[in-house]
Amino acid sequence: MTAVRRFLLPFPLALHRGARLLAATAAAIALAAPAHAADTGSAWNLDRLMSTLAQHKSGRATFTETKYLSIATQPVESSGELVFVAPDHLEKHTLSPKPEHLVVDGDMLTVERNNRKYTLALARYPELGAFIDSIRATLAGNRFALEQVYKVALAGRGDDWTLTLTPLDSRMLKVVSTITIDGTRDVLRGVAIRQADGDHSVMRLQPVPANPN
Repeated sequence: MTAVRRFLLPFPLALHRGARLLAATAAAIALAAPAHAADTGSAWNLDRLMSTLAQHKSGRATFTETKYLSIATQPVESSGELVFVAPDHLEKHTLSPKPEHLVVDGDMLTVERNNRKYTLALARYPELGAFIDSIRATLAGNRFALEQVYKVALAGRGDDWTLTLTPLDSRMLKVVSTITIDGTRDVLRGVAIRQADGDHSVMRLQPVPANPN
């Protein structure tokens, strides 16, 4: 377990890789092939957004992530691919600058990098598990579950909306200040995570069209 903790340490405490992964998985799910978000005449609100995102059952997207860290003199950039398969399989494959694979499958998190692989049960890390479950709730369109973990604020309209999540739990709030997701109807454009220590990351997203074959 000590090796696993050390492996996950570069972000504040055990939430480091979980936070990065959750930003990725949020993108992956909503970046499935655009659903038919019909009935554009109805009001755009949180329930409408949840319903729209919930239409996606799987998705794939490329990402470019920029991290602004107090310990680095220059922003750190990475890129790769995100994958989601309903109901609870999430993947983040970083290709550059170094290969890294993060996978959440059910209640297990697997991290693979530097030719080493670690698997841990989310039940042993309640804050990390709550973080992952809250993103799953967002993408499943479960507003009730989401609001058990975050204060949720929606701004903008269907063609240009921003969802801001602020942790309600004081322990999580000491690590992550806010998660901000922006998009257009059922397509996410980006995810930003701001940490309590001032570090932050911005991920820009590009959907991968579904293979017709």
